Amino acid sequence: MTNPLADKIKALIRTNGPISVTDYFSLCLADPQYGYYHVREPFGLAGDFTTAPEISQLFGEMIGIFLVHAWQEHGSPTQAIIAEIGPGRGTMMSDVLRVVRRLAPDLYAAADIHLVETSERLRKVQAETLTGHEGKTHWHGSFDNLPPGFLLLAANELFDAIPIRQFVRTAQGFRERMIGLDAEDELTFAAGVAGIDPSLLPTPAQSVAEGTIFEAAPARDAVMAAVCERLRANGGTAILIDYGHLATGYGDTLQAVRNHQYDPPLANPGRADLTSHVDFEQLALRAKAEGLQVNGLAHQGDFLVGLGLLDRAAALGRDKDLATQEAIRDAVERLAGAGAGRMGELFKVLVVSSPEVALVPFRKKAR
Repeated sequence: MTNPLADKIKALIRTNGPISVTDYFSLCLADPQYGYYHVREPFGLAGDFTTAPEISQLFGEMIGIFLVHAWQEHGSPTQAIIAEIGPGRGTMMSDVLRVVRRLAPDLYAAADIHLVETSERLRKVQAETLTGHEGKTHWHGSFDNLPPGFLLLAANELFDAIPIRQFVRTAQGFRERMIGLDAEDELTFAAGVAGIDPSLLPTPAQSVAEGTIFEAAPARDAVMAAVCERLRANGGTAILIDYGHLATGYGDTLQAVRNHQYDPPLANPGRADLTSHVDFEQLALRAKAEGLQVNGLAHQGDFLVGLGLLDRAAALGRDKDLATQEAIRDAVERLAGAGAGRMGELFKVLVVSSPEVALVPFRKKAR
């Protein structure tokens, strides 16, 4: 089967030479004709991957509980914006708003809901999911377009889809990893000529073997800076959830997922979801550099359990049939289970605020 995006990328390389991993990443996801988010339905069983909000309502409910708590700790402002960047099908926001409406009717009444979404198709899906909140919901193509005001912001699996740069250790030091064509006219990785500032590396280049990959993400850093600038100007809290690592290190985390299976990153441009692991240490450092409070950084499982996930799951399963209770237990295990490669450990939660507030589960509850 021909792949029009692969053909487009190959033609680009033949004309201009190898392209960077950043440019390849951007073309795969966002090409206006053939990009993944324009041509595929990524979510759910029929798509390529399942996000935490689609696994169980418990996930969004916990985020809702957290946002209500943050609002209270900020002094319960009489006006507020509840926003999400990259809301998928609107599932998480729907679950968040159900909890906000129940636990903090004053917040629900005072809040406007703002969704940052570039896809017209997904906006329509989100509008259907959020039926019942008409008049409160607003859409924006860019985070910069959010109106001013106190902000409660959530983003789940946002940063993993923002393109990265890769650098590969060669005999001449680290060089930018590029994508060119091999003898069979197929896409292949190659080392370019651009280097990297040695101060960005976690350890000196000489300490790692040739072929070692280092990933940098200036575009993610810019998004984090924009979020921080906004919180600093108007006050609020952001909760950012993604898969990644707590400390900067070496390693190739560029990955493609297609039909719920891993796929070689160069095999199916535009037809597979392309992501990489998020460096949470760098995001936290950026927040601190911008003058924000880093409330905490935790594994998703620890965060959800610390917020009361197990109690909420027990309440949800009470008086239900055995099959329903088993499904709830399975969802809890998927969301919070520990162990290598499991969501509870692989996914991390970063919370930043301005001005400073003490937030559960990062501070112990008062006895």
